[in-house]
Amino acid sequence: MREYVLTAAVVAAVAYVFTPVARRIALSIGAFTEVRERDVHVIPTPRLGGLAMYAGVAAGLLVASRLPTLQRIFTTSEARGVLMGGGLLVLLGAVDDKWSLDALTKLAGQVLAAGVMVLQGLQLLYLPVPRYGTLVLTPEVGVPATVLLVVLTVNAVNFIDGLDGLAAGVVAIAALAYFTYSYELSVVHHLDRATPPTLITAVLAGACIGFLPHNFNPARVFMGDSGSMLLGLMLAAATVSLTGQLDASAVTSFELGPALLPLLLPLGLLAIPVVDLLLAVVRRTRAGRSPFSPDKAHLHHRLLEIGHSQRRAVVIMYFWTALLAGAAVAIALTGGPALVLSIGGAVAVVLLVASRLPALLAARRH
Repeated sequence: MREYVLTAAVVAAVAYVFTPVARRIALSIGAFTEVRERDVHVIPTPRLGGLAMYAGVAAGLLVASRLPTLQRIFTTSEARGVLMGGGLLVLLGAVDDKWSLDALTKLAGQVLAAGVMVLQGLQLLYLPVPRYGTLVLTPEVGVPATVLLVVLTVNAVNFIDGLDGLAAGVVAIAALAYFTYSYELSVVHHLDRATPPTLITAVLAGACIGFLPHNFNPARVFMGDSGSMLLGLMLAAATVSLTGQLDASAVTSFELGPALLPLLLPLGLLAIPVVDLLLAVVRRTRAGRSPFSPDKAHLHHRLLEIGHSQRRAVVIMYFWTALLAGAAVAIALTGGPALVLSIGGAVAVVLLVASRLPALLAARRH
């Protein structure tokens, strides 16, 4: 645990120190987020925060490669795949932060970054299916499935990057939950296959935590697409590294839940951004618009509409993410969904009432 904590601390420190540098670069080249009708910020804000987070990721992986326990991770090319694919998306995102690329160009870059990860060995190899065991995926199926997962996760994170500190905090919570699960497998149960995703999620959490003090409301800098796409790719990489390359029968042998749970775990961790993404696609296509066309009807926008401040809306989203992520991990580790779901349901009711409280009070005043 100490080496993971040290690595995450290095990532957080480097990201924290380099974020003002990235802000100055954004100011010098004019990489601003202009105020648009759908935005909630009121002044142009510099972007390129992803540069600082990527610097932290690179520094953390360098430190980890020198630590005795974590050195064995670098005998495979998974860390290199994250660095190469992430670097490509950070570069693409930085260009978009400055010149605003079209959606198809960014999609092509995301597919390319996913392909780079596949070439480095990060590919879905297994698919746990209830009653049928674990399916072995051929490259003809595994490669496009991996690319699809990466693109979906990248855009899910990008879609929730609409309030100060929202994406960084939600991803940090998801990464910490995923770290808990993979650490249990790799350290407690000595499952070496779970070691790379444990490191990836520790690094990811550190990058978010280091950047968040500069990004929480009122934000002095935005992560931009250079940051949101990096976070999405790293979450997808952890999912592929654990869920897609770990035979589910090895997990169930430790009585850590049914075979489907390793597949459902990422969905629980990413439930908030994925639901927001799917709702946006349905909403826009039903209106006859492109699914990539922006609007002001995301989940966080709705929280603002019913009377929450930016900070309160962000904290509510944090709690929802923690509830779903914590429940997913608890079910996976204990195999006791009934107790976890009942406790989670009670907490959900409290959060639901709290999220609707401003609207209820406003209705009573009228």
